[in-house]
Amino acid sequence: MPYLLGIDIGTSGVKTVLYNEGGQALFSETASYPLHQPQNGWAEQDPADWWAAVCQTVSRVTGRVNARDIAGIGLSGQMHGLVLLDRDCEVLRPAILWCDQRTGAECRELTETVGADRLMDITANPALTGFTASKILWVKNHEPELFARGAHILLPKDYIRYRLTGVFATDMSDASGMQLLHVRERRWSEEVCAKIGLDMDLLPTLYESPEITGTVHDKAAALTGLAPGTPVAAGAGDNAAAAVGTGVVRDGESFTTIGTSGVVYAHTSSMALDPGGRVHTFCCAVPGQWHVMGVTQAAGLSLQWFRNQFCMAEVETASAMEVSPYALLDKQASLSPIGANRLLYLPYLMGERTPHLDPNCRGAFLGLSALHTKRDLLRAVMEGVSFSLRDCAEVLREMSVPLSGTRVCGGGGQSPLWRQMLADILNLPVTSFDSGPSLGVALLAGVGAGLYKSVPEACDRTVKAIDTQTPIADNAALYEQVYAVYRSAYPPLKDVFARLSVLP
Repeated sequence: MPYLLGIDIGTSGVKTVLYNEGGQALFSETASYPLHQPQNGWAEQDPADWWAAVCQTVSRVTGRVNARDIAGIGLSGQMHGLVLLDRDCEVLRPAILWCDQRTGAECRELTETVGADRLMDITANPALTGFTASKILWVKNHEPELFARGAHILLPKDYIRYRLTGVFATDMSDASGMQLLHVRERRWSEEVCAKIGLDMDLLPTLYESPEITGTVHDKAAALTGLAPGTPVAAGAGDNAAAAVGTGVVRDGESFTTIGTSGVVYAHTSSMALDPGGRVHTFCCAVPGQWHVMGVTQAAGLSLQWFRNQFCMAEVETASAMEVSPYALLDKQASLSPIGANRLLYLPYLMGERTPHLDPNCRGAFLGLSALHTKRDLLRAVMEGVSFSLRDCAEVLREMSVPLSGTRVCGGGGQSPLWRQMLADILNLPVTSFDSGPSLGVALLAGVGAGLYKSVPEACDRTVKAIDTQTPIADNAALYEQVYAVYRSAYPPLKDVFARLSVLP
């Protein structure tokens, strides 16, 4: 029986899942690692932590089957992160992550050097602090001696690929988020690289997502329990992988993710651009096609932050009950009414992309009073994240991208309360799936290994919905009122956020 292995290198940890040919998850292992914030707005991780977590989770999975029956491996991961290796392939500095906001000056430099319109024409996106190109410029500007030693630039999942295979490669979807790719032509942009002074030899080889990039070498096999020679597919960035894992591979299909970040994603067989750059246009995991995507930086991260700072009692109780602490937080939030007793939360803990493109904005509770309790703050956090996802959906609607319903995945998507909240706030049916990036890249590996003829065929054979929650009319009407107030909150605070950002 052939198996497929999906490895998802996320921001909070690695998830490794072994699937059969029918897409059934047989064994799953996770391992977490820390995120470091040396300064306000910075976010870094040690790539060695990713590799250790991969070795741990993969070895536990492979120990349960004959590793030679694994037909292929797919890799997914957090996008945009900068991993810089020297000529000996040693990591030169901690990886700078997607949510890091230090590169405002470099974004201005990139825009001025390439030209705002030309940058949009080539990379399909304005210069953003989250993307990799500005991080490369930051290292070049602030750590020039270290940058001069650089020999390879990789994205997080592609560092794991190197450790497994010795190959320097990436896929079109993940490369799209580096701001170095000609997105329409699906090739590295000589023009952008030349204008920012980047040697293109530092960049990995490009592949479409289902293509096989290399095979597991002996050293990695010994550390992971994998069989030497196991094929490793190109894989995809986390959102493109989640699209495959939820079957969003044709026009008119979309999904919403509540992971560390939040996403509203729609598939398109032709390139679509927002002139304002409020949503991203990237290559997707279906060869020769694209997607448009709105992003909120701190979705599940907002609830995780609140849990870690203010809910230790619930965490301890959940541990004693052997349940997820989020189940207890859901229960508390459900006891607060829609609108959280006139309390709003702006989920801008790490700046924002859609629709504000503002690295300086920060989180806020608005309307806080002495009557509010923890349950109100919890509900406000969940509603604020949902409103930010509604912001994303509104931009897609302005672009005439059809949204007849949405599929949901990510940790937050496991919450029935949050799914219903999304259905009511988006005013769309929300369908849940017990799948995501790890299944998506496992299916991509299956296409590369010849188990399926195409990505859509792989999804048709394997991806199955769990249930659908439809909007409740009365709730949707109430949320429209609250959302109108939410939308009015950011503009008058923009200058306040900018002034806060320069305080000592």
